[in-house]
Amino acid sequence: MVYRFTIISDEVDNFRREIQIDSEATFLDFHRAILESVGYADDQMTSFFVCDENWEKETEVTLEDMGTSSDEDSWIMEETPLNELLEEEKQHLLYIFDPLADRAFFIELSEMITGKHLDEAICTKQKGDAPQHVLDFDQLMAAQVSTTTYDESFGDDEGFDLDELDPDGFEMGTAADFDDSMLY
Repeated sequence: MVYRFTIISDEVDNFRREIQIDSEATFLDFHRAILESVGYADDQMTSFFVCDENWEKETEVTLEDMGTSSDEDSWIMEETPLNELLEEEKQHLLYIFDPLADRAFFIELSEMITGKHLDEAICTKQKGDAPQHVLDFDQLMAAQVSTTTYDESFGDDEGFDLDELDPDGFEMGTAADFDDSMLY
């Protein structure tokens, strides 16, 4: 069986990739096909997440064994065939390609084509340029600031005294000022 995946980005409106891959291929094969289709280097600790219909993360498939506890199932790209976790059309996946900034592609299993087999993945549709692979430090900081939201109660703590703020940074004090009651 062949899986046809549609890949989009929330960062670039006209970006779209369509990849067909055999259902018995591994998540590692799919990872490599995605990287090739967008021209990214294979130098990040990427992950797939199988998601529910609302894009909520459920099952993670990692590039490397992260040494999770034995109570949890551990899914490694190289060891996990696609058909082990993907069983129906319209299933959603997230592919985290920039783990430090938690940037991802949104992927849908668009079609399951029975009676076909592929030896290797192929990119059947390619539209638009992919977003930048990884953000540099300044871009990362700007992205974090722009996504931080504050409600009307921010800074409205009754115990907050603006005069206590040191405009040059945090005042550390001396060892004599330290008290054991300050611990946890």
